[in-house]
Order: sequence, then C-alpha cells, then structure tokens
Amino acid sequence: MRSLRDFTSGVGFFLQGFGWVARNGRWWLFGLIPALIAFAVYVVALIFLGTNASDLAEAMTPFADSWGWRELFRTLVGIALFLGGLALAVLTFAALTLTIGGPFYERLSAEADPLPSEDEQPWWRTLPRSIRDSLVTLFYVLLFTVPLFFLGFVPVVGQTVVPVIGAVISGFFLTIELTTLALERRGMPRKDRFALLRANMASALGFGVAAFLLFLVPFVAVIAMPAAVAGATLLVRTRLAPTLPEPRHTDTTPPSRPA
Repeated sequence: MRSLRDFTSGVGFFLQGFGWVARNGRWWLFGLIPALIAFAVYVVALIFLGTNASDLAEAMTPFADSWGWRELFRTLVGIALFLGGLALAVLTFAALTLTIGGPFYERLSAEADPLPSEDEQPWWRTLPRSIRDSLVTLFYVLLFTVPLFFLGFVPVVGQTVVPVIGAVISGFFLTIELTTLALERRGMPRKDRFALLRANMASALGFGVAAFLLFLVPFVAVIAMPAAVAGATLLVRTRLAPTLPEPRHTDTTPPSRPA
C-alpha cells in the first residue's frame, strides 16, 4: 500500500511541474528553446532512418537472399529498426535536451528550488561530466532495453508484458536524467544519485513512467520538457533530498600541545 502511495505521489510531482511552469511562464518559454533544438535533431535523424530502413534491413540480412518471403521479412526488420530508433529517441530526448540547454535548465531548477548554499560551477566545466553521466545512463538503458526489443517479437508476451516492463525501466532512467540537475546542485555524484533513487523506487517510477508515457506523444515532449525538469526539481526538494547533505571535510587543525 505504501508503495502505491509513493508511486501516486511521484505522478503528482510530475503534474506539479506543469503547475509550476504555468505560474512561471517565462521559464517555460526559456525551457522550450533547447527542447525544440533537440526535437529538430531527432526529426531529421528519424526521417533519415525511415527513408533508409529498407536498405539497412537488406544490408543486415544477407542470409535471407534465398528466402521466398525475404521481402516480407525485411519489411518487418525495417519496421523494427524504425521503432527501435523511435524508442531510443524517446529514451535519450531528455539527456540530449539537458545537455543542449544546461544553462537554461540550471536556472529553471534554481528558481524552483532555491538553496541557501549549493555546489555551483560554470556550465562549461560541468558539461563533460554531464555528457559522461548521460552516456553511463544510456549504457544501462540499452543493457535492459535491447533484450526487451527482441522479446517484443515473442507472441503475446511481446505485446503485453514487454511494453509494461519497458515503460517501467525507461521511466526509472528518465527520472535519473531529470533529477540530475537538482541533485548535482546538492553536490551529489552519480553513484549517490543512483542509490538515492533506488531507495525511493516507487516515487521515482511514478514520476518517470508518467513522463515516459507523455514523451511518447509526438511534440508533446517538447512542450512538457520544462515542466518535467520543474517537477523533478520539486520531487528532489520535497521527497528525495529535502535538506542538503553535510559537506565532507577533514580537520587539518594540528592538535594542541599539552600545557
């Protein structure tokens, strides 16, 4: 029962993000700029993939040259390639948008979650770390989703169980991406961020699955991206890490000599 409440609470934080940007329309407009740039990149990439899917399928299946039903088989492979590219676009949209619009979303996160003190660094210094963290997250995503992609061809299971598992896994990693800014402002490294979200799995899933399902709708992801960042920030501020961690330091004061 508590897990269900936490899951529902996670969905609620995602909706709160829309409420926050509705009250702060200027930040919603700022957040649209990098989202539109990322959307344009994905549109071009998916158009290229769609127009070349048949050629790619043929190049990947030379063993089917002698099959009587090779055209049907390659058509299915081409469709699978395009759907796989579409799924990858959904999974990586948040990471690319956050990378492109780092300064925009850092300011949005700071507005939604003002801190008395924070681990603040210039965006050009945090960019390599953000890219590295996103690549690590992408690796874990592919580690789970590639087997699910092939399981999707299994009758019945591929059309019922696999989509649900895929949405759950994708939602969790989407929460990881969207909460990165707020947790980095608290000086929390990637390993600690992963551990924190695993410890709050139900809330993380509620937030991430809601975001993932909405991001599946074309162009809605662009409009919803600023709200998703704001909602993730509110999730961190209210539920995951309401207080800043104690700074780590070592006492370098030499011991006093006895009188």
